[in-house]
Amino acid sequence: MSAAFAVTAPDGLPEVVAGDDLVALVAGAVGRPDSLDFGSGPTALADGDILVVTSKIVSKAEGRSVAATDREQAITDETVRVVASREHAGGVTRIVENRLGLVMAAAGVDASNTPVGTVLLLPVDPDASARRLRAGIAARLAVRVGVIVTDTAGRPWRTGLTDLAIGAAGVVVADDLRGQLDTQGRRLDSTVAAVADEIAGAAELVKGKASGRPVAVVRGLGEYVTADDGPGARSLVRVGADDMFRQGSAEAYAQGWKDAADGQPGAVTV
Repeated sequence: MSAAFAVTAPDGLPEVVAGDDLVALVAGAVGRPDSLDFGSGPTALADGDILVVTSKIVSKAEGRSVAATDREQAITDETVRVVASREHAGGVTRIVENRLGLVMAAAGVDASNTPVGTVLLLPVDPDASARRLRAGIAARLAVRVGVIVTDTAGRPWRTGLTDLAIGAAGVVVADDLRGQLDTQGRRLDSTVAAVADEIAGAAELVKGKASGRPVAVVRGLGEYVTADDGPGARSLVRVGADDMFRQGSAEAYAQGWKDAADGQPGAVTV
């Protein structure tokens, strides 16, 4: 038997605004027997499915839309530290760490699919948002599912964008394979698969950026759906000594000059 899973993104979710009951809206889109089609006929949300929800509708429902005639100021307000900044023909791109510990362009501040003169900030606590949505769906539809809240980000050394998990509940976010043997019998010592990010990327292929389908359902990966909420997507963020690229180019340059001026061992002088 071959391994397989299926992903589908239902229609029918209306435009989300501040104060909307996101549980009710999502349940209405995925809870009917004819809501989902994985290629084997219409069905409804079931135990073991994984709901993948774009953070944009979570932010809208939670009132994270703010007036911002100057998007750059909104980015500054959400920035904890600047990792890199680059001028280009279209302006300036800032790669920063935001309040969630995520390192991404523009601190995750989004000016697309929101009224002119406003921008969307990321949810205050995406893991908590995922937990609320999971509990609400369980109460309303009597199903045990996992929930992943996603956002789009670029990647160092790779062209293009992909979706990744910024919030999660009831899902194994990382599959630790260390200690297992590969197909050649060699021990795996460093392999930890970012399951939640992989699921987020797969779901984005059917959700899309302009299709009006902000929710996807993944079926066939029930082994990653857990009984409890789990540690959430925040556990995927590298912090402290684990972050090998914590310093951006400007920070590293400044630190090098400082170390040289202070006569630190190993400092390079020019």
